Amino acid sequence: MSEGGFHVHGPHDHELEHAAQSGHDSGGMIAQIAVITAIIATVGAIFSYMGGATQANAGLYKNNAAIKKTEASNQWNYFQAKSTKQSLAELARDLAPEDKKAGYQGKIERYEKEKNEIKTAAEKLETEAATWDKSSDEQMHQHHRWAQATTVLQVSIALAAIALLTRKKWLEYGMFALASVGLVIGALALLHI
Repeated sequence: MSEGGFHVHGPHDHELEHAAQSGHDSGGMIAQIAVITAIIATVGAIFSYMGGATQANAGLYKNNAAIKKTEASNQWNYFQAKSTKQSLAELARDLAPEDKKAGYQGKIERYEKEKNEIKTAAEKLETEAATWDKSSDEQMHQHHRWAQATTVLQVSIALAAIALLTRKKWLEYGMFALASVGLVIGALALLHI
C-alpha cells in the first residue's frame, strides 16, 4: 500500500500470492511426507544397526567355528599319534619274547583307552564347530533381511523427496507402498524368517 491510500502490486507480488495459496493446498502433503520420511529414516537407522549387529555376530560365530575345527583337528592328530604308538606296541608285542609281551599288551590297552577318549573329545569339538557354523549362517541370513529392509526404506525416502519436488500424488503412494514393503521385510528379519 502506498501513502495515498491505494494499493499497487509489484511485478512479482501476484506470483507470490498465488504460490502462497497453492502452498496451503499442498502444505498438508508436504507436512505429511516430511513426518513420514522422518519416521521411515528412524526405522531405517534401526534396521541398519540390526543388520550390522547380525553381520558382526555371523563373523564372530564363524570364527568360533574355525577355532573349534582347529581344536578338533588337533585332537584327531593326537588320536593318530596314539594309533601309531599303539601299532608300534602291537608290532613290538608280536616280535617280543613271551616274558615281555604282557608289558606291551598293557601299553596297547592304555593307547586304546586314550584313543577312545581323544576320539570322543574330537567328535564333540566337531559338533560344536557345526553348531557355530549353523548359527553363523542363520545370522548371515538375518543380516541379508535387515539389509533388504534398509534398502527398500532408503528407496522409499528417495521417492518421498521426488514426491515433494514434483508434488505428484502417485509418487507419494509409491513411497507409502515401499515403506510398507520395507517394514514387512524388517518384520521377517525380526522373526528370523
